[in-house]
Amino acid sequence: MVKLTMVGRVSEGLPLAQGTRYVSNEENESLSFYKQQGELILKEISRGALPHSKMTIRVDHQYCFNYLVENGIACIALSDSSYPRKLVFHYLQDLQKELQKFDSSLVEKITRPYSFVGFESVIGNIRKQYIDTRTQANLSKLNANRKQDLDIVTENLTEILSRRRNSVLHEITSSSSSSPSSTPRAVSSIWGSPRLEVIAMKWTPITIILVVLVVVSWASLIMADSIVISSLY
Repeated sequence: MVKLTMVGRVSEGLPLAQGTRYVSNEENESLSFYKQQGELILKEISRGALPHSKMTIRVDHQYCFNYLVENGIACIALSDSSYPRKLVFHYLQDLQKELQKFDSSLVEKITRPYSFVGFESVIGNIRKQYIDTRTQANLSKLNANRKQDLDIVTENLTEILSRRRNSVLHEITSSSSSSPSSTPRAVSSIWGSPRLEVIAMKWTPITIILVVLVVVSWASLIMADSIVISSLY
């Protein structure tokens, strides 16, 4: 069944509303992690890294994400991997239809995450229709247009995360090459870690100055003693 639902605006990747979490107490903590993944998927859709209007993203052996983008709004659902994908997309399509009943200017004025609370009850009501996959309505949806699943792109979340990391590294490298002053310093093998290198960079100059002062003072004392001894003779 659907465990988590998220509705977001694609233009800036802002999550507008979410459905109630339908999980046990044991699953609730791990679901917070999946929510973060859903928000990341929304950001990836926003920046054009996921250009498909609908897609299935396999998370692990237990869950997968499905999303549907229409009219600048992305509806994302986390469901059990065993739950029929076709029903998930019918569910997402029903959410999109309900969104069209709201004043678009009202939705566009939302600036705070998850502040579209008026849509949360809509999500809950539609979700109830898809809990039992054996109802006549759901069986009809499953049997209709069996080729529909072939049009849905499927990808693993690990592949998306890998592309994201490579993109970030590329941005850092490009920024570094264009701005020499911001080039990251390589960690010296002498210190073995960035933290030790920072400490060394901070205290080494001070230590050198103190050593120089001690040497100069010691040399001055030696010279003074030499002058005193010479005067005695």
